[in-house]
Amino acid sequence: MSVAKKGDKVKVHYVGTLNDGSQFDSSVERGEPIAFTLGAGQMIPGFDAAVDGMKVGEKKTVNIPSDQAYGPAREDLIIEFKRSDIPADMNPNVGDQIGLQSPQGPIPATVVELTEEIIKVDANSPMAGKDLNFDIELVEVCDADSCEDGNCNC
Repeated sequence: MSVAKKGDKVKVHYVGTLNDGSQFDSSVERGEPIAFTLGAGQMIPGFDAAVDGMKVGEKKTVNIPSDQAYGPAREDLIIEFKRSDIPADMNPNVGDQIGLQSPQGPIPATVVELTEEIIKVDANSPMAGKDLNFDIELVEVCDADSCEDGNCNC
């Protein structure tokens, strides 16, 4: 039976929930497992660690602390702008998603506060600072050693 190890391409089904039980994502509901290369930094560190060593068909439930998920919420990513500095045709509301421009490209941010003078946005990931729970099932493993030129059937 195949055991997942670093460098393997794997497929997993998962259901992600917060500690309050609310579901935030599910490959099961989409009907398609997620495929990624284990240990390649494509997934949050805690998810990679949870899948490492699993056997095909194995299921497990894990709690991933925020420092092994999306990290802590950062105060420096809560940014305040003067209303006069935003385009006149822009009329944001609290909760709206807007794009901030950066040298690396657009960064999504959520409007968290509005006054007559300021607009405050939060550019943290919505999952920052949250512990995450996952029900994981390893569906398939394509051993890194059996892939030729990076071409795997899984």
